[in-house]
Amino acid sequence: MTDFIQTATSRTLENAAQDHYIPAEKPFSTLVRKGQTVRIEDSYGQQAIDTLFYNADDYSERYSNQQTMREQNAAYISTGTKIMSSEGRVMLKMTADSCGRHDTAAGACSCESNTVRFGHGTKYLHACRDNFVAEVAKYGMGKRDVAPNINFFMNVPISPNGEMTIVDGISAPGDYVELKAEMNVLLVISNCPQINNPCNGFDPTPIRVLVWNEEG
Repeated sequence: MTDFIQTATSRTLENAAQDHYIPAEKPFSTLVRKGQTVRIEDSYGQQAIDTLFYNADDYSERYSNQQTMREQNAAYISTGTKIMSSEGRVMLKMTADSCGRHDTAAGACSCESNTVRFGHGTKYLHACRDNFVAEVAKYGMGKRDVAPNINFFMNVPISPNGEMTIVDGISAPGDYVELKAEMNVLLVISNCPQINNPCNGFDPTPIRVLVWNEEG
């Protein structure tokens, strides 16, 4: 893992409000309050981090990939992207991105999609959708509440005819994104366990999540 990369002189490991280590293949969630900045770090490189956001005060309002792509008029998200909700409101703004490639169209892997893509022998391998369902259940939500997600650090080129292919990730160890919350948000992550395509370099690894309070 590379050394911690500091992007603001007043933002350090010592003054982080939250510092979480998420093991390979596992789900995770935490509250990020309005004004706080969250960093999601791909600690070892080439690790897809499936991510959802919910309005922490009303879970029925959640991340919308359609609204987000429409707002930016772009298929990918990066620095400056407004993360939009199902109600057309800004949930977070991406303030830093050391990688430059993040998908929000390919969705989360599931037992069903594994079966279709890779054969019946893979049906019962762990999948991001299972992680999401298990994690949102802690907040009284279910399968219907798992919306199409962001895949931070997943490389999904889109060809001129609209075809998408998951290929080798370009993220290096220690690459990160930072997002500033514009409302209280519930962050839900599946540290992707997929081993049948190259989104994780066929080797799922741990990640890190840090949160800082508003500066100034």
